[in-house]
Amino acid sequence: MTAPSVRFTDERLANGLRLIISEDHLAPVVAVNIWYNVGSKHEVAGKTGFAHLFEHVMFQGSRHVAKAEHMALVQAAGGTLNGSTFFDRTNYFETVPSHQLELVLWLEADRMATLLDALNQANLDNQRDVVKNEKRSSYDNRPYGAWFHKLQEHLFPPEHPYHHPTIGSMEDLDAASIEDVAAFFRTYYAPNNAVLSIVGDVDPAQARTWVERYFGEIPAHPAIPAPGDTSLPPSLGAEAREVVEDQVPLPRHFFGFRAPVMGDPRFDALEVASQILAGGMGSRLYRRLVREERIAQDVAFFSLGLIGGASIVAGQATVRPGVDPAVVERAFEEELERLSREPVTEDELARARALIETWELEALQRVDERADRLSMYATLLDDPDMINRQLHRYLAVSAPDIQVVAAEVLRPDNRVVLTYMPAANATAATTDEESAA
Repeated sequence: MTAPSVRFTDERLANGLRLIISEDHLAPVVAVNIWYNVGSKHEVAGKTGFAHLFEHVMFQGSRHVAKAEHMALVQAAGGTLNGSTFFDRTNYFETVPSHQLELVLWLEADRMATLLDALNQANLDNQRDVVKNEKRSSYDNRPYGAWFHKLQEHLFPPEHPYHHPTIGSMEDLDAASIEDVAAFFRTYYAPNNAVLSIVGDVDPAQARTWVERYFGEIPAHPAIPAPGDTSLPPSLGAEAREVVEDQVPLPRHFFGFRAPVMGDPRFDALEVASQILAGGMGSRLYRRLVREERIAQDVAFFSLGLIGGASIVAGQATVRPGVDPAVVERAFEEELERLSREPVTEDELARARALIETWELEALQRVDERADRLSMYATLLDDPDMINRQLHRYLAVSAPDIQVVAAEVLRPDNRVVLTYMPAANATAATTDEESAA
């Protein structure tokens, strides 16, 4: 297999902004992707949810851009845009016709430099209410919606920065003042805490000129605080269990495990193992629980790469009507245990590799995905060239690698089991059986 090689340049401006440019003239589009090295793990007790709040505030205007104008200008130029926040980072991204690159760079630089000029109490109150409504609709009032937050609480101790959800708490959001929010922005939204990737139909020399013009005068922040101690034991030391009675249509089990960090070869092996367990209808969990024994409505198993002491691997199974939930849990756990007891077959390994190779190669066809991965690997691993090596790492995973890491990670004393049960007053109304992945 010959994977495509992504060629790029990697440099820093005098103010510390890391600039990555990858030229590709196949189509007249360009992707701009900026990652800030700040996520929910950088928050402190009593001030949770700030990183995610800023994902919303960043679209509320800056010194030269009116409220919501950033989005309007990009869309009027024929582009798309969004932002996202997670444990380890916050990112913002646009894909536009290539002749609109300068506009996007100016917009991103203006809000990095002058967002606080447009921040006022009305904007803060408005976006705080938006986030609180998002929390209610996506988590609090959605069937099974809080499962991942509960998993975090069991997998990470209270003092660890992954213990609390990215969206934060209602109490902390209510208590956030203009001064609190401004201090968070001044601390983390600085050029020396950001990676800017530009991928697509771009003239690198012209792009550098524009980046220097619009970002070059933004001052660095000389004292960006490091996250607190994120070290963790490799396993929980004991199984954790919780039964949740809620307004859900069917019982559902969620399973979670503390795993090696992103970049560790063992994490690569777990990602391949996830495909063997739940990668489509030919996978072990689907074949046994859904097709053969018909005890589950659906199954999932996936890996979530993090860098702050541990990653997460997790899975789920929704119990079919009339089936004892304990039967489903036992079958699911038996399949996990079997991974450590006996090597996977060559056919299973070939199938998992083919699935991963297909997804990886499809993703690398898109300029927006290449830009995102370059920023991700630079921010989290200080290694943007991982974009050219990650697929080879997956394909190098062997059956013994999977057996060893399964024995280390997918073990009862490193397991969290959440079981959602319909509350006594739950209605029989149907709901979308969305995947937890």
